[in-house]
Amino acid sequence: MPRFAQLVMGPAGSGKSTYCSTMVQHCETLNRSVQVVNLDPAAEHFDYHVMADIRELIELDDVMEDDSLRFGPNGGLVFCMEYFTSNFDWLEECLGHVEDDLSLCSSGQIELYTHLPVMKQLVEQLQQWEFRVCGVFLVDSQFMVESFKFISGAMAALSAMISLEIPQVNVMTKMDLLSKKAKTEIEKYLDPDMYSTLEDSTGLLKSKQFKKLTKAICGLIDDYSMVRFLPFDRSDEESITIVLQHIDFAIQYGEDLEFKEPKENEENKPSTFDEFFQERVDE
Repeated sequence: MPRFAQLVMGPAGSGKSTYCSTMVQHCETLNRSVQVVNLDPAAEHFDYHVMADIRELIELDDVMEDDSLRFGPNGGLVFCMEYFTSNFDWLEECLGHVEDDLSLCSSGQIELYTHLPVMKQLVEQLQQWEFRVCGVFLVDSQFMVESFKFISGAMAALSAMISLEIPQVNVMTKMDLLSKKAKTEIEKYLDPDMYSTLEDSTGLLKSKQFKKLTKAICGLIDDYSMVRFLPFDRSDEESITIVLQHIDFAIQYGEDLEFKEPKENEENKPSTFDEFFQERVDE
């Protein structure tokens, strides 16, 4: 049977750790076993259990403090990840052969999947281990409330999608931190009409210098529906469920899984995702 994995990506501060924590808690209510793998050698602490931690293999501080290397933070990160790609057997041993419902792989900086082949190599290795992998690209919704910033976030998501060549779900995080006015404003970026959005918000389409380039970018995003974002509000159960549904659909989760009996003293809890979803429909 196949195993399933989310590769959680996004710029620094986009909420990767918070996303993993929220998804772990949500899946536990569905009686779905979830394991988290930390692939950030600069990470500091987590409020959830980590099944595998790259810091057990190599740690950024050790690389930076090594007198023979003398790397800075960015060079040290690249060195750590290149060392990781040479030691995939460590990850295989950590993952074992237990058919967990889902593994969340939280990565580090954005350069790892836009400029370096590290994450592409990881995806190919996971696929060889019979994982169905879905990319989850996170962008801070507070960053996306202006049109030119939205274009930047959309292009970063598109770059990761093209680089990794796997199904990808793009998510706007921290929706619970937005004001009511900002939430109303950001609606147009969740299902955007790119041309009207830019005409209303900036002078990019009116600028002769950037008009052709801006139209080409808008066409790529708008005409081909290449990039769409889902809102993620960690305080809203329905928002979390919708994001998880899209991910499950992308990796065809549930098609080969057997029914799980509920845990002791939890007979009233839904034992599968389908039962939980059906209860929400009935409500």
